Amino acid sequence: MEIDEKIILLVEDNPDDEALTRRALRKANVANRVVVARDGVDALDYLFATGAHAGRDARDVPQLVLLDLKLPRVDGLEVLRRIRTDSRTALLPVVILTSSNEERDRIQGYTLGANSYVRKPVDFAQFAEAVQHLGLYWLVLNEGPPAGPDR
Repeated sequence: MEIDEKIILLVEDNPDDEALTRRALRKANVANRVVVARDGVDALDYLFATGAHAGRDARDVPQLVLLDLKLPRVDGLEVLRRIRTDSRTALLPVVILTSSNEERDRIQGYTLGANSYVRKPVDFAQFAEAVQHLGLYWLVLNEGPPAGPDR
């Protein structure tokens, strides 16, 4: 795999929501490789090349993280906190994609450095449209931060 491959890290424990997200990305013609982490520990292991992902090139960070909040083992807000406190991932675009509509989750997400907070619509057509817009903006239009010496 090339370091320049544009990867989406989808952090999602619900198989139905994972399938919907993948389907919506395909419908939006987003061809990026999707790596799925099913809990917060797996997401952090993937990002920092530890645990089950030891040996992976940690410089190969995803172009985008789609992060659910309600995760087993380590919740999404803690994953976001750790992403923002490590120089290798501090500038990584993180979109919270969650069913939570709790104001405190939105406040904490933005306080911890989320780039965006998207509530998952229940209706698939609306969900697919939201993912299409996310893909267009974050993967096509947005200019990500340049790779630094420790990234």
